[in-house]
Amino acid sequence: MKIDNSPARGTRDLLPATVAVRDHVLAQITEVYHRFGYQRIETPALENIERLTGGQGGENEKLIYRILRRGLDETVSAETTLGELVDLGLRYDLTVPLTRFYGNNQATLPQPFRSFQFGPVWRAERPQKGRYRQFYQCDIDMLGEESVLAEVELIEATTEALAAVGLDGTTVRVSDRRFLSALAAGAGLPEEEWTGLFITLDKLDKVGWDGVRAELAGRGLDGDRVDQLQASITSLQGIDSAKLGDQLSASVPGLADEVIADLSATADALRALGETRPISWEFDPTLVRGMGYYTGQIFEIVHPGSSGSVAGGGRYDRLIGRSLGRDVPACGFSIGFERIVDLLGGQAPGERVAVLYEADVALPAVTGAARTLRGTGRTVSPIRRRGKFGAQLGRLEEWGFTSFVHLKADSADLDERPLGDR
Repeated sequence: MKIDNSPARGTRDLLPATVAVRDHVLAQITEVYHRFGYQRIETPALENIERLTGGQGGENEKLIYRILRRGLDETVSAETTLGELVDLGLRYDLTVPLTRFYGNNQATLPQPFRSFQFGPVWRAERPQKGRYRQFYQCDIDMLGEESVLAEVELIEATTEALAAVGLDGTTVRVSDRRFLSALAAGAGLPEEEWTGLFITLDKLDKVGWDGVRAELAGRGLDGDRVDQLQASITSLQGIDSAKLGDQLSASVPGLADEVIADLSATADALRALGETRPISWEFDPTLVRGMGYYTGQIFEIVHPGSSGSVAGGGRYDRLIGRSLGRDVPACGFSIGFERIVDLLGGQAPGERVAVLYEADVALPAVTGAARTLRGTGRTVSPIRRRGKFGAQLGRLEEWGFTSFVHLKADSADLDERPLGDR
């Protein structure tokens, strides 16, 4: 019987050319993050189910792949609960494992701790184009830094990493969960209704103010309060970053001075950064971000070629404290690695040389020629000459080789020729 060789639904095989692009992107990102002092760590794919379902992951907790306990019988009684069957799960992001990692290793870590993670995560998504059940995340986090140095450095490092891989035309959007809370409180909404308001505001770029007003009216918000919200938000859209602090004070009178000072400090730092290298950013009063654990500034990076953000993050000062017993200042930024690779497309840069050798060439001559060419720092692969010469050269080009050497028994020199000019 023929066995189906397709990968499991929602997963995929990655061919060598695709992996080469991913390796190149990761290498560029890693080089930038290392220059900023971020140290790479690794955490297990498995976490205790109690931690994964502890309320840290929001909607992602509904997508956990649970793992059966060892030693279960082939059949179990109908009364057996899920808790009796499951004790572990596959991680659905890298932040929850980081909080456990920090709690377990804090005594040996530098302060503040700059963490860099890259690895696969799993979510029981409904498979569709661009959405997978296994995919890779790329995160940097700064733990133990209470000032906005964390926010500013994370934004600078991440925008530099995206520039290093060649992703141009990005824009950083910045907001603050404390600003959103003050906005909701100023409109007279009880705290239990804030989440609904934030979800609606997050749709503004898709449905416009007419759609937002209609949805807020459906939530029971009267017209005067909606007018007040719209006026406050509109006054903060597209403003000069130098005027951000004053405009925040005028538009949201109940906003704490600390929040205004933090956002103004971020604006000043990003404006100064813009004097040294290109960076596009804006304060976005409707930016929400979905994770409920954010406590302060939040940010996203968008690109015109992507329907969603290509990076996002924010401050989460109380998340680690849930398991540690004391709050630890924390801020993180996650790059949408899969989206970035899709946007870049193509092949990884770099020279690959094929040593095409005839059957009568002695093996020491083949390996010696390859060794000599590798001495120039390039990737070199010996490949036996087969079939029609032109067709084989075409296959080499498809496989990502950039040049070739045709090695014959009577060859005296390594005559290297580019594949593109054949």
